[in-house]
Amino acid sequence: MRPGAVNPGAPDAKAKSFGPSLKRLLHRLAPERLYLSIVFVLAVASVVLNTLGPQILGNATNLIFDGVVGKQLPAGMSKDQAVEQLRAGGDSTFADMLASMNVIPGTGVDFSAVGHVLSIVLALYISAAVFGWLQAFLLNVVINRTIKRLRNEIEEKIHRLPLSYFDSSPRGDVLSRVTNDVDNMAQSLNQTMSQLLISALSVIGILIMMFWISPLLAVIALLTVPLAIIVTATIAKRSKPHFVDQWKLTGQVNAQVEEAFTGHEVVSAFGRVREVGERFDETNGKLYNASFKSQFISGLIMPAIMFLGNLNYVLIAVVGGLRVASGNLSLGEVQAFIQYSRGFTQPLTQIGSMINLLQSGVASAERIFEILDADEQVPDPQVEDSRPLDRGRVAFENVSFRYAPETPIIDDLSLVAEPGHVVAIVGPTGAGKTTLVNLLMRFYEVDSGAITIDEVDITRISRDRLRSRIGMVLQDTWLFGGTIRENIAYGNPNASEDDIIAAARAAYVDRFVHALPNGYETMIDEEGSGVSAGEKQLITIARAFLAKPSILILDEATSSVDTRTELLVQHAMAALRRDRTSFVIAHRLSTIRDADLIVVMEKGKIVETGTHERLLAHRGAYYSLYRAQFAAAIEEEEDESVSLGKS
Repeated sequence: MRPGAVNPGAPDAKAKSFGPSLKRLLHRLAPERLYLSIVFVLAVASVVLNTLGPQILGNATNLIFDGVVGKQLPAGMSKDQAVEQLRAGGDSTFADMLASMNVIPGTGVDFSAVGHVLSIVLALYISAAVFGWLQAFLLNVVINRTIKRLRNEIEEKIHRLPLSYFDSSPRGDVLSRVTNDVDNMAQSLNQTMSQLLISALSVIGILIMMFWISPLLAVIALLTVPLAIIVTATIAKRSKPHFVDQWKLTGQVNAQVEEAFTGHEVVSAFGRVREVGERFDETNGKLYNASFKSQFISGLIMPAIMFLGNLNYVLIAVVGGLRVASGNLSLGEVQAFIQYSRGFTQPLTQIGSMINLLQSGVASAERIFEILDADEQVPDPQVEDSRPLDRGRVAFENVSFRYAPETPIIDDLSLVAEPGHVVAIVGPTGAGKTTLVNLLMRFYEVDSGAITIDEVDITRISRDRLRSRIGMVLQDTWLFGGTIRENIAYGNPNASEDDIIAAARAAYVDRFVHALPNGYETMIDEEGSGVSAGEKQLITIARAFLAKPSILILDEATSSVDTRTELLVQHAMAALRRDRTSFVIAHRLSTIRDADLIVVMEKGKIVETGTHERLLAHRGAYYSLYRAQFAAAIEEEEDESVSLGKS
């Protein structure tokens, strides 16, 4: 990462507020309004049926209790007579309770009526379960479809992000956001949304039934609600930063693992395995601490709410018993109310638990939104310049560019590459060589000036059209999992078999591919296992040739190739650069002796231009670079020049 660069993909030290982030996340469910409406109707039906169950079940309790009490009373008298007899005997408490009951003295339990009531309750609960399952299933469909759209949106967004975003963001962290954070968000929504909906509706339904049965008991039941809300909000607020740190550190761990894996050979060669391991242990330890704190703190929600619920349960049982004894409530109503009280506490507990789980998902959503909110590259013009780009004349006109305001990379540079010419760009590290071709490819946008191809400003054409005219071989060869044939055809998927073979022969891939077990059908992975570094380079060059570009860019194309393969590449270039404007960026000056124009850059400026012979004769910057690499050869050339002069 360049000094002073910022990481637009990393989460802020202070997380965004839970409410706005959750609202933005839920807004993404809006395209599924029809499904959501059906889910809501099914959830209401399920809750209504579940809520009616205890009230109806209370009738069964009343039938049993009425039968038990009625059996104890003498037959042949009415209930009113029994009440009067009790009052006369001084047992007014039992008389008040009996007055409120539906008792027939001398008659036992009507098991037929009890069975009928239980059948109704069973049917209600089965129907409620079916409706609940359907709403949960449909809601998961909604969430999964939403996540699918979000993944597509992220993938499309990544293609619209400028190269500067990836230069300033660790790849492991970006991958963690696109994979781990999306998966965690999807899991959180799947585990919480259905339960939250059912729990919220259950709270409403149960409240209605509790006030219907006894406003006094309902008020008592609600006394603990504010305490539960305060406890949940306090604990959730304290756990949220730790969840954010957890996923931030997960991204850092992924970045370090990816870095260590990619550079394993270098790490081992320089004996830095222990240092890399210590750095990983430090980050892993921080991740452990953040995970422990987030889970420990958030885990306090459930026990705290359960304690408040049990306290509430005791108060209702005592007051309810007194109300039954006074004849103000029936035993079945108190039983139903106790069930409602337990049912009221349970969804509150579930809501608290689900909100706690949702905290993790929202923390991941914030990290994803940071990618979606990142500044995009300049959009393609709506109306393109349709003039052809076949000649390949490239002009840089007073181009300036900087990664950061205080760090100029290219400063007022002007350069013309004529059609069919080979332009070699050399200079020390950091001179701006690679940046120059990145500007040509529009991986970055110039700050001032213009770049034209055949007198067409590249900002007036789409990036796809621009890049279709440019073949590029990067410094780090990139192959994808597939056959050698598929890798060559990557630059032109519609190429014929003859074109693929012709490109392979031109790049001398044909020379080694027949020695492989399956020839062009040989499978290779992203690391190019099974072929050498030079062979990978030739495959990527063949890919560029197959695209039939008018402009060719070789960025350190032969820097990792052995001498024999380098000669093959040079011969292939000599044959295939005809009618193509070619830019060659190389520190190995032996590859550019025959270039039509050599451009020497230092600190973003062109300090020299000319052919190999003219620049050596000038004894300037190029001479110094060449002498540093080929001191013996240049002395021999000078001696020959002196001898020729004397003769």
